[in-house]
Amino acid sequence: MASTTTFASTDSPRTSATPNDPQGTGDVADPARWTPRLWGTLLVLCAVLFLDGLDISMVGVALPAIQSDLGLSTASLQWIVSGYVLGYGGLLLLGGRTADLLGRRRVLLVALAVFAGASVLGGLVDNSALLIASRFVKGLAAAFTAPAGLSILTTTFPEGPVRNRALGIYTVFGASGFSSGLILGGLLTEIDWRVTFLLPAPLALIALVAGIKLIPKNQHRAQGRQDLLGAATSTAALLLLVYTVVNAPAAGWLSIRTLGSLLLVAALAAAFLSIERRVAHPLVRLGIFTNRTLVRANLTAMAVSGGYLSFQFVFGLYLQRVLGWSPLQMALSLLPTGLIVATSGSVAGALITRYGTRRLIAWGMLAFVAAYALFLRADAQPDVATVILPTALLLGAGFALTFSALNVQATSGIADDEQGLASGLVQTSLQVGGAIALAATTAVVGGDRIVAGHLPGTFQAAIGLVTVISLLGLLAAVLRGRTADRTEAEAV
Repeated sequence: MASTTTFASTDSPRTSATPNDPQGTGDVADPARWTPRLWGTLLVLCAVLFLDGLDISMVGVALPAIQSDLGLSTASLQWIVSGYVLGYGGLLLLGGRTADLLGRRRVLLVALAVFAGASVLGGLVDNSALLIASRFVKGLAAAFTAPAGLSILTTTFPEGPVRNRALGIYTVFGASGFSSGLILGGLLTEIDWRVTFLLPAPLALIALVAGIKLIPKNQHRAQGRQDLLGAATSTAALLLLVYTVVNAPAAGWLSIRTLGSLLLVAALAAAFLSIERRVAHPLVRLGIFTNRTLVRANLTAMAVSGGYLSFQFVFGLYLQRVLGWSPLQMALSLLPTGLIVATSGSVAGALITRYGTRRLIAWGMLAFVAAYALFLRADAQPDVATVILPTALLLGAGFALTFSALNVQATSGIADDEQGLASGLVQTSLQVGGAIALAATTAVVGGDRIVAGHLPGTFQAAIGLVTVISLLGLLAAVLRGRTADRTEAEAV
């Protein structure tokens, strides 16, 4: 791993040891012409992102059906989501570093195979603990596919308009996975919620075979070794933090158990920082955080994911438990969100090049804040025209403006041998933000039984919390330090 971060102007390709062929394969991301092999590589990476969006949205729609079938409490139900995001977020940094060290292609392909196996397991089990465990393993696999895939993209396509175009296409597939997952989740849950767990398996295997054939074998590897102690302490801190927040309402926020757990979380976090300062090859080179653009992108990513995953959790319970809607009706209510992102992805790169990432992210966060604030008007009677539909449209605008821009912002000006780290950091922020915010939101919702036709007061409080989280993300997106960032020429 390089000892310093290389900052580069974002309006021209980044200089590296092999500037015209970043992977040494002969497939150069030429702005004028991309080879069929290069297109094939990009499509495989897009398929991996598509799977992630598909899996998250399908399971989100199926949650109320899972709760009814397995008799789970609301607090236990959220672990089906949190189990995935914890495995994902807790090991993303290790996944990014492993991709840098062992080869991004190898890591991506092995993790895809594990993802397929975990999908099959999740669809076959009847025990809630095994179901949550399968979700954790699937999240663990995604923790290796996500940074490996994104870092293959960012080291293949040079920084600037070329990378912006590639990331715009990449975003289309992520959004398509999300929107397809909503519809498929609704349809398949009507048959059996287990089918939503099984479907990603064959798709992952197809992506695996295509990846073996299309992704070039000769790729740059960073020097150094794994920081397993750093990975263990950071993952333990995250797991314990979410577990503590979820169980705090039952144990008491000021109980010895809760306070003791929070102190242990702080001790683990301090141990992680100490390890990273002293180890020869850290999991996270702390100096990378001198890049303020990267820090701002990661803080905003936490708010985007935390706000949306928490909202989707409450929204699903509201529509299916309070209003009595079917899973398909819920899926259709959120379909405008996915369609907006999918149709806007083709122009995302051009928008980033024209307006810069900072401005787009700020507009997107404002759309999220407006969406959640509007949903505070929801009550026990459905209001599609003035509440549900406008909320879905604003959510779509928020994702369309922020998703590609955050990925560009988080990886701009980062050296090739730290692209896995930078990609892992932004993906970690998305998952960590989602896990912590969802745990806090679940704690606010509480474990009371939800009665059809009656909106619990805790739902409004939970949506209020989601709105505040997005407001904090908006502040992170627009505020600057006293000294201008060296990378503030963001992707133009």
